[in-house]
Amino acid sequence: MFRLLITSLLLSSIASAIELPSTDGKTHDPLIAGDKKAVVLFFVSPFCSTTKSFVKEINQIAADYSDKAVVYLVHSDPEITLEVAMEHTILSEVKATVLIDKEQLLAKQVQAKITPEAIVLSPKAETLYQGRINDLYLGPTKRQRAATTKDLRDALDAILSGKPVPAPQHEAQGCKIGGIK
Repeated sequence: MFRLLITSLLLSSIASAIELPSTDGKTHDPLIAGDKKAVVLFFVSPFCSTTKSFVKEINQIAADYSDKAVVYLVHSDPEITLEVAMEHTILSEVKATVLIDKEQLLAKQVQAKITPEAIVLSPKAETLYQGRINDLYLGPTKRQRAATTKDLRDALDAILSGKPVPAPQHEAQGCKIGGIK
């Protein structure tokens, strides 16, 4: 019985492991928090104008929370190339590790559908938050002059202090990730 349990646990951990290439030439498993309290995934696209509006805030969140959370930008568009991802990384002065998920393994596993969309995972790879970064966009084309909320920051602050994520979690607004239903 014990052997069956160990085998089952090993198989489930192998099945959930995802190794993705990054613009730094390494591969990363974005489901592993290491010694951090969370993993923050930003699904982005250089082809989405909404993403461009959030790059400054994404970079600031990466800087502000990188001591307690692993932060990744994830390109899950099947058309993305390493060159395009690298160009986006350089032009946007991205501060986090940039992953390329052309096969959409990660996007499908965490059910990402929109760019930009933020997903926060626990060290056990459980989704703790999924939604918008803030309310800069109230609808697909309805942009405010400035954000009035800080949804993701509020969620991260709660998670990192051991509290539940504030409800409700608002859906991200932006561009659909191609190939995701």
